[in-house]
Amino acid sequence: QVQLVESGGGLVQAGGSLRLSCAASGRTFSRYAMAWFRQAPGTERECVAAISGSGGSIYYVHSVEGRFTVSRDNAKNTVSLQMNSLQPEDTAVYYCAARYDISYGVPVYDYDYWGQGTQVTVSS
Repeated sequence: QVQLVESGGGLVQAGGSLRLSCAASGRTFSRYAMAWFRQAPGTERECVAAISGSGGSIYYVHSVEGRFTVSRDNAKNTVSLQMNSLQPEDTAVYYCAARYDISYGVPVYDYDYWGQGTQVTVSS
């Protein structure tokens, strides 16, 4: 069982930056691939970024490539999402997710554990 707690959301102007963090419980964090999803009202939840258990493989959805950076610290059981050059279309609830597999997945159904979500709002 893994519990995930996100932090770092908030309100920012377009062009600004935010850093999201996710703290995971448990002692086998490196065995879990991690991902950040987001969901805006009326849309499906989408995978924004994913990272393998070792951190050696990373995925970004095309719309955030070059602006967002995902990273993990297996010693501290944390995964982060640095978001730069934020745009109003990035406004959503962002969720941290864990999958008991060293390889990451992209679909929602690949992930077994979810955080409560944190709101990110980007004003124009």
